[in-house]
Amino acid sequence: MNKQPLTLRLCGPRGFCAGVDRAIQMVVLALKKYGAPVYVRHEIVHNRYVVEGLEQKGAIFVKELDEIPETKQPVIFSAHGVPKSVPANAESLNLHYLDATCPLVSKVHKQAIRHIRQGRHVLLIGHAGHPEVIGTMGQVQADEITLIEDVEQANAYEPSDANALGFVTQTTLSVDDTAEVIEALKARFPNLQAPAAESICYATTNRQEVVKVAADNADHFLIVGAPNSSNSKRLVEVATRAGAARSCLVQKADEIPWAEMEGAKTVGLSAGASAPEILVNQIIEAFRERFDLTLDLVETVKEDEEFLVARDLRDTELTTDDMAFVNG
Repeated sequence: MNKQPLTLRLCGPRGFCAGVDRAIQMVVLALKKYGAPVYVRHEIVHNRYVVEGLEQKGAIFVKELDEIPETKQPVIFSAHGVPKSVPANAESLNLHYLDATCPLVSKVHKQAIRHIRQGRHVLLIGHAGHPEVIGTMGQVQADEITLIEDVEQANAYEPSDANALGFVTQTTLSVDDTAEVIEALKARFPNLQAPAAESICYATTNRQEVVKVAADNADHFLIVGAPNSSNSKRLVEVATRAGAARSCLVQKADEIPWAEMEGAKTVGLSAGASAPEILVNQIIEAFRERFDLTLDLVETVKEDEEFLVARDLRDTELTTDDMAFVNG
């Protein structure tokens, strides 16, 4: 039976970033050093495959710290960052905690605090309810920071002092959308101060840039990621804007809308920063089973960033099997 020819444009870079890799490493290392259970506040990263894999190893995920029984076992804070009240609460409960906040998210926290110290009100560009936004807003007093989600809110915002404003952004936003919001704010508040360094992380930017290249004239574009993953959802939007006729988010191969692939000649494929490579490989094999597949790698940059794990865990080593899990 002849298979329909199809070119699958595989984006590089894709999938795990250094911050996600570090966070997963920390849970695996903590399990090796302290034994099970290790508690994790919220999903360590936004991906059920990763979370379920860590649960099988002995991690217990909780929504809040008061769900943890009295214990000497560690609790780990997720890569998205937490408000200052969370480590304070952990200390009050005599919990041993390890902070897996991505260093690039921590950098945004420091930039927000820097604005405050320099007498500015902070404008945080981001999405309400996202764990990273909750964590960043929780670094300062409630009346010192305002969330701006889009251009409409940027145009409606009325500050008490238009000359004492500074902004930071969520690390996983659409680069283009964020630029529009910043432009709108700067048009209204010419003295608006930028952070000392870019807030949107390198991995978010890199993944969006390669999707823009790969999406040109694509019949469909698939992004591997979770529905609650901000950076993954942004990649879907980027693909559509960059020229893909259709684009969608899938968590695994059986979620692919195969009927929409009939007649397609070119399909793009990438993965959000919290999606493991094994899911990408499974999707490639699913296409290979159904089509006469040509795999076309579209790569714009190579990433070699690495972040050190928390000091408490640096005396523990990962085995080859551990590394295979961590690397997806």
